[in-house]
Amino acid sequence: MKRRVSIGLAVVLVLAVAGVIVWGRGDDSAAGSTTTVRGVIGSEKQAFFTDQRVVDAFAKHGLKVEVDTAGSRQIATTVDLGKYAFAFPSSSPAAQKIQRDRKVTTVYTPFQSPMAVATFEPIVALLKANGVVHKGAGDYDVLDIAEYLDLAKAGTRWDQLPGNTAYPARKNVLVTTTDPRESNSAAMYLSIVSFVANGNAVVSTPGQEAKVLPSVAKLFLDQGYTQNSTEGPFEDYLSAGMGKTPLALIYESQFVGRVVSGDGSIRPDMRMLYTAPTVYSKHTLVPLTGDGDKVGQLLATDPDLGKLAATFGFRTTDPKLFAEVAAPAHVPADLVDAVEPPSFETLERLLDAVGKQY
Repeated sequence: MKRRVSIGLAVVLVLAVAGVIVWGRGDDSAAGSTTTVRGVIGSEKQAFFTDQRVVDAFAKHGLKVEVDTAGSRQIATTVDLGKYAFAFPSSSPAAQKIQRDRKVTTVYTPFQSPMAVATFEPIVALLKANGVVHKGAGDYDVLDIAEYLDLAKAGTRWDQLPGNTAYPARKNVLVTTTDPRESNSAAMYLSIVSFVANGNAVVSTPGQEAKVLPSVAKLFLDQGYTQNSTEGPFEDYLSAGMGKTPLALIYESQFVGRVVSGDGSIRPDMRMLYTAPTVYSKHTLVPLTGDGDKVGQLLATDPDLGKLAATFGFRTTDPKLFAEVAAPAHVPADLVDAVEPPSFETLERLLDAVGKQY
């Protein structure tokens, strides 16, 4: 009798232990579950979102973020946003249009990047001697857009600049940009040059659009072929050097990210100029679902994601964090001479007008 009781107790204990193991496995499975969140982003953020450290940071919060890329103009106008949880263009005008069209009340701007020009020390010295480059409000060099527009309007070639022995090229003094019909960086450049061409005022009326169009269109058309992504001219700058690309329009984040990475692609003779004035490309996330809102919140508040964004050269919501990470690049903490882009509708009309002249 005692033996039967002992066997019975043993069976009960085995079943109990098995139950605990199964129950425990169930908890582990639940804890490890993730929610896939899809978004559409500007292409310059793709490397950030696909970086394994960023993937792991989102996974800690139970999210698997998958992204498609498109131009900011396309995200705001032609991309089917119905299949995405968030839209993340690289400009505030595009984000504002999406926000209005989708009736979204909350947006997030977790990071931003001012526009800049990648160049070389001999070019900087030459343009300084000709009054086109000078010191900005801080201890950094700027490309004076008003002076630059005067050179471009006159069709000045590099070999016509007085005292030019460093780069006597028989081509016009022009900043290499991307295609204004497709690229956000070109739209930001258009915002800068149209502001100066309009007497240092944001273009806001049809009359002002007509006034600035001839001079700003020339800056694009005289370049000839242009690429559709900022990575194109920046890679040419890095690999082909001064001969092909003496002045390349870039996002500050591209240059800073390379310096911070320490991959050796930024050589000692390479320099970064800020435009005077400049425009901040504000990477603005528009949540389209609850899960998209979680992504926006995390990008704006999570310290790990903020630090990772800074390593890619983006200015984050925490200026101290960016300053610490970007210290090797010696960039200014703040840029005083910054202006706002035109409204989305004005910018679209200007871009379309330039595009029709190709």
